[in-house]
Amino acid sequence: MNLFSRTIAAFVLLSATVSVSEARERIILLNEGNWQSDNGRITYFEDGGIVSNRWFREINGYKLGDTPDDIIRVNDNLIAIAVNWSNIVQFITPHGKAVAATEDVPNCRKLATDGRYVYVSSYGHECGVNSGFMYFDKGYVAKIDISTFKVVDAVEVGYEPEGIAYYNGHLFVANTGGYAFQEDHEYETTVSVIDAATMEVKRNVDTGQINLYGKMSQSGKYLCINSPGDYYGVMAATVIFDCDRALNGSPDEDCFTKLEYAATYSCTDTDGRFYAIGSRYSYYTSQYEFNYIIIDPELVMQSGGGEGVDEDAFPGTVLRDLKKMSMPYGIYINPYTGYIYATDAGSFAEAGGLYQWSPDGTLTGTYGVYINPAHFLAVSDDMYSGIDDVVYDTAGDADAPVYNLQGIRICSPRAGQLYIRNGKKFIQP
Repeated sequence: MNLFSRTIAAFVLLSATVSVSEARERIILLNEGNWQSDNGRITYFEDGGIVSNRWFREINGYKLGDTPDDIIRVNDNLIAIAVNWSNIVQFITPHGKAVAATEDVPNCRKLATDGRYVYVSSYGHECGVNSGFMYFDKGYVAKIDISTFKVVDAVEVGYEPEGIAYYNGHLFVANTGGYAFQEDHEYETTVSVIDAATMEVKRNVDTGQINLYGKMSQSGKYLCINSPGDYYGVMAATVIFDCDRALNGSPDEDCFTKLEYAATYSCTDTDGRFYAIGSRYSYYTSQYEFNYIIIDPELVMQSGGGEGVDEDAFPGTVLRDLKKMSMPYGIYINPYTGYIYATDAGSFAEAGGLYQWSPDGTLTGTYGVYINPAHFLAVSDDMYSGIDDVVYDTAGDADAPVYNLQGIRICSPRAGQLYIRNGKKFIQP
C-alpha cells in the first residue's frame, strides 16, 4: 500500500473512537545545528522513542548540510527540505531516502507547494532558471518543477522574504527586510501576493508592521505571521492575515489584524486555531520575554483583535511544561493524531530536547535530540491500512473539518481539488 493510502487510513483511525494509547506517531524533526558549521541533522521519532538523531546520514551516507530551515510534505511520495546555508532544496521520500537536490536557489528559506511545484523564498539576488540566470535587487521566490527538480521561474518580492504559503492558486510571502541593520534599505512591512501560475506579483499588502520574520502557520484562508520588531523600540507583534480579503481586493488595512503578542514559533491545531510561543528579545536589556497564546483567527478578524486570543487554553500541563524550558524553539501539533510537540534549544550550542504531550495535554515523554531542534513534519505510519478509493458522496460529512494532503485544515476548499474529510479522500465538487 502506498503512503497516500496510509495517510488516508490515519485519518480514518483518528475519526473513529480510538483510545489515545493506540495512536501512532512518526515525526521528522529538523535540527538546525550551528550556523556555518555544516552540522544540520534530522531526528526521526516513532511511537515514544527516538529512532535516530542522524537519520538522513544513516540512510544516505552523507550529511544533510548547513542549517536546514524548513520542511514540507509535497505529495504522497515526496518531502522537501530547505537547507539554507548549503544553498540546496533537498528532496527525500517519507522514509528518508534522498531523491534529488536543487542547487539553483542560494540562501533558500521557507517552502510551500501545490503538489506539482515547490515554491521557495530566498534572500539571494540571483537564481538559476531554465539553464540561465535571473537577477534581482531584492529577494525572490523560485518555482521548482518536481518532475525535473529544476527551477522553471522566479519573481522578485521584498528584501529578505521569509514565510510563504499557498492558497487558492496564489502565494503569500512575508517580507522582512531583516538585513536593514547592515544594508542600505529599510525594514519591509508587506505581504506579497503572487499568481502561482504566472509568477506575477498581484499586490503588496502593507501591514504597517516591520520585519515579518519566520515560518508562517496556515489555517485555511488565515495566516499567522510573526514580527519580532527591531529588538529596540519597535515591539514584537503577530499579524493575522486573511488571504480571501487580499484576493478580493479589500483595502490593505482590512486584510489583517495586528495583535500585541509575538508568535515566534507557531503551528495549527486540528480545530484550525494557532498555537504560538512568542519570544521577545531586547538589545536594551539583553533579555527574552515570552508569551504563550492560542489564537482563533476567525474570531480575531471578526472582532478586530478584541476577541480570539486565549492565554489559558493550553490543554493539560502543556503551558506549565513550556514555561519550564530554557529556550523554547518550536511547537507542532500532529494533524493526524492531535499529539503536541515542542522543543527546547537550551543554550543553542548543545543538544536540545523534544517534548511530547497527548492531545489532552498529558506529558508523555522528553527526549534528547540535537543542536537547535526547530522544524517538524508528521507522516502517516506503516501500520495503517484501508482506503484507496476517492469518495464522491460526502454530503453526510458536510459539517466535518476538511484537510489538505499536508494535514492543514482548509476553510474554503477549491473545486476540483483533492482533500480529506473524516478520513476519506474526496474531490471538492
